[in-house]
Amino acid sequence: MFCCFNNSYKISPAFFDIWMRLLRAIPGSVLWLLEANRLVKDNLGSEARKRGVDSTRLIFAPVVPSAEHLGRHRHADLFLDTLPATPNTASDALWAGLPVLTCSGETFAGRVAGSLLTATGMAELVTESLEQYERTALAWRAIRNA
Repeated sequence: MFCCFNNSYKISPAFFDIWMRLLRAIPGSVLWLLEANRLVKDNLGSEARKRGVDSTRLIFAPVVPSAEHLGRHRHADLFLDTLPATPNTASDALWAGLPVLTCSGETFAGRVAGSLLTATGMAELVTESLEQYERTALAWRAIRNA
């Protein structure tokens, strides 16, 4: 199970394309997202279908109190970060024990998750390009299933 609890406005078409390719490449995989509102859910479901992915493979988590939100991280395998990155969501995931895959950006916010991953001994999850990000996600999933 992949997840990204970043605000929906941070989900760029480039990252969404990667995520949909991951879902197509890994049978039975799902992507868990934050449900900001019904419009976001409907639009992302429509975009998934346009990319050849059954929209039921997108699971939407309602906004809940912080303790409950942190607790649900235990059920995912890998947090897929976005650019611009969101330092709070990446640190929440790491604090809850969920590995984070990130792509280094040019700004401070785009580099915080990489700093956190490096400090926690997971520098292999800091990528430098979207291509490396996608390859790393596929490799991480294979490692988790081994």
